[in-house]
Amino acid sequence: MPLYKSIDLNSQTNVKVWKISESIAFLMSKLVLTTESLERVSGMKSELHQRAFLSVRMLLEEFGYLDSDMFYDSLGKPFLKDGKHISISHSYHFSTVVISTVEVGIDIEKQRPKIIKIASKFIGYESFYLNEKDATQIQNLTWVWCTKEALYKLFGTPGMIFKTHFMVLPFSKESNTTTAWIVQDNKKLRFIATFMEFEGFGCVITEPNF
Repeated sequence: MPLYKSIDLNSQTNVKVWKISESIAFLMSKLVLTTESLERVSGMKSELHQRAFLSVRMLLEEFGYLDSDMFYDSLGKPFLKDGKHISISHSYHFSTVVISTVEVGIDIEKQRPKIIKIASKFIGYESFYLNEKDATQIQNLTWVWCTKEALYKLFGTPGMIFKTHFMVLPFSKESNTTTAWIVQDNKKLRFIATFMEFEGFGCVITEPNF
């Protein structure tokens, strides 16, 4: 399937989503991969991960980049050679890439009941406004998780703990944005989180809001 969504969040930031339906052979035939990428994809044991990896490269081409235009630091954070900021994510049969002139993070997750069982591991401040009896509990928890994961990717600092270092302010069904904070030592950094939802998946993009 070709590009699923392309959204301009603002003048600085664009996000693209791919719905993965193609075979590995088809995706490989459409791409020019670096030696390093070929080694990475061939070493993956999961076909789902291989297809996700390749679909991210398809999204790069939608932005006008080649696989060789992206590289990773020692922590696995992606960068673009032209200096723009990039973040990538995938979950099941969706992958997504966001590119911006400002620091940015993205995460996509399938909304599943399982998240209720692990909520205590990443919900801290948010417990004051999240309602366990809310019919949208799974959706809300998924959005909180995605926001914190996107912040983690954006900040790129080891040792950050979702429950204590990241805070997501209350949000409502009527709004697709909220404010989120990174709190570390004596620093407090403010970000805007933008929510998207499609086909049972939640997706969040985080950008600075200083």
